[in-house]
Amino acid sequence: MRIINPEVNLVGVLVAMTLTILLIFRRINPPYAMMAGALAGGIVGGVSLTGTLDFMIGGAQLLTPAVLRILAAGVLVGVLIESGAANVIANTIVAKMGETRALLAITVSALVLTAVGVFIAAAVITVAPIALMIAKRTKVSRLSVLIAVVCGARAGNVISPNPNTIAVAESFSLPLTTVMFAGLAPAIIGTAFTYFIVKKVSNKGSMVTDIKEENTDEIDQPSFKAAISGPMFAILILSLQPLFDIKVDSLLALPAGGFFGAIVMKKTKGLTSYMSSGLQKMSGIAILILATGTLAGIIVNSSLNHMIMSGLNTLDLPISFIAPLSGSFMALATASATSSAAISSNVFGEILLENGVSALASAAMINAGAVAFDHMPHGPLFHISRDSFFMDIKERLKALPYETLIGIVIVVVSTIIYGGLL
Repeated sequence: MRIINPEVNLVGVLVAMTLTILLIFRRINPPYAMMAGALAGGIVGGVSLTGTLDFMIGGAQLLTPAVLRILAAGVLVGVLIESGAANVIANTIVAKMGETRALLAITVSALVLTAVGVFIAAAVITVAPIALMIAKRTKVSRLSVLIAVVCGARAGNVISPNPNTIAVAESFSLPLTTVMFAGLAPAIIGTAFTYFIVKKVSNKGSMVTDIKEENTDEIDQPSFKAAISGPMFAILILSLQPLFDIKVDSLLALPAGGFFGAIVMKKTKGLTSYMSSGLQKMSGIAILILATGTLAGIIVNSSLNHMIMSGLNTLDLPISFIAPLSGSFMALATASATSSAAISSNVFGEILLENGVSALASAAMINAGAVAFDHMPHGPLFHISRDSFFMDIKERLKALPYETLIGIVIVVVSTIIYGGLL
């Protein structure tokens, strides 16, 4: 976005971010919190009401293409969740790996679900009952399985066709699969470190003693191969661009994966309801992205870029550090991988490219930072995971240091690979 004078001063940016965070903590819906923060920040930052609204609208317009792709992804998401495919994928992985490697199986199942396109909150809800049943049988703590599920899903989110990755790929005009594969090493190391952590805390905290085990042997459940067919088809189509320079946009590829999966699973009769469910699930994310754009519009038209450049020069740090730091900071502020990916890539993308940081490196590091810290208490994932694992606030807070440490590892690995440190 071209900066229009006058710029929002630094005080205005701080007001915008602070008010947004405070309102989210007060349980105001994040879209409204971001819009209110953006409005207050622009006015306090020395811009007229009309100018502030122009910045907000311009920021939202920047993210409209990403919103369309996110809505299109709802077809695949709806098919995966409503057809039972997501449950089959998770159950099969756990069954194949066995209860002797229960914590690793839980971690991997959460990773795979997010990696194939189930957004992280839905993956946590899907895997949580399975994780609790296994925790009861194998006598590992509730804390350990929560960390396994949340951080396994986080590792999968780095390599997923989910809204955060779509937003980053769109901002840098990169093929979606290119950004997905760029997160492979951070995801693998993040998964390994997650398993190391959950083994260490497997006896800490409360044990699972009273969970009701559910019967998952339903007659109409698809086979594992059929369940995984939809996302694999979508990824295959998306891979045509980096492999053969045949561009198939995610706007087409992700719905195509949903249709293909429904056909292979012989679930076409339910396709209309699957699509409606997927649209309902993704519409909230689409609204969040548009509201995120209003906040991004204030930040991108501010003096923040100049301040950050001066700070990096003073500390003699590489310009590439802007990418992981901005993604991480925005994730800590918004507790949303999608919002932080969208804001960071749109606000700092141009300055990274102008200073010689490649589009792929910028996208990979921003995405890693964005997904690493979405577990903060002012975000929805914290409360969704707490409810899914039947924890009170005090017990859920005990997981935060471990989740944060795993997030740092993911960001550091990405920065080492793409930040010019090798």
